[in-house]
Amino acid sequence: MVIKELEGAIEAILFALGESVELERIAAALEHDEETVRNVIRNMITKYDTEDRGIHIIEMDGAFQICTKPDMYEYLIKIAHVPKKHVLTDVLLETLSIVAYKQPITRMEIEKIRGVSCDHAVSKLVEYGLIQEVGRLDAPGRPMMFGTTEEFLRYFNYESLDDLPILNQETIDDFKAEAEAELGFSFSPSDERALSELSDAEGFDDTDEAEESEHF
Repeated sequence: MVIKELEGAIEAILFALGESVELERIAAALEHDEETVRNVIRNMITKYDTEDRGIHIIEMDGAFQICTKPDMYEYLIKIAHVPKKHVLTDVLLETLSIVAYKQPITRMEIEKIRGVSCDHAVSKLVEYGLIQEVGRLDAPGRPMMFGTTEEFLRYFNYESLDDLPILNQETIDDFKAEAEAELGFSFSPSDERALSELSDAEGFDDTDEAEESEHF
């Protein structure tokens, strides 16, 4: 089977199924090795992205799917009356970030990190198809554990969870500040001075530690 025939067959498979299809299944249907099929599909991805087409092929965790290009969505809404893309509020994004980086994770663990109830946020994210139940924790009550979905990868245009941005300390501090704001709690300058004085009294001052270490 020549390249053009392979491309046509792959396009037909992805279009007809309308969902993500694992590379292994596509290769088996075409009776070709996975490496060859992967290279052909990735060439198709490049071709679709450089041409003025309304569709493109995306890759997600070793599976491929034909999708409408995001900038064509406004035209689909007019003809198909498709609901607009779900809007993720700051609360939903924060909750989703926790699930993405900590999965599998229970509702209680999410609330412990955020410091507030997350029932509504978790329910909405499940409704939007961005997270799902992935099992139950082997603990009293066997609470549900949540993880991200394939729709999550599609939504943020990730091939896999390995594409998640690496969190730096500044981002972590921002999350902490947002959590404190939601709780209505923050350290005032007098609080910080009091903590500093307490640390000094308890012997946690770096200078004291350095001086004490010189005697040993």
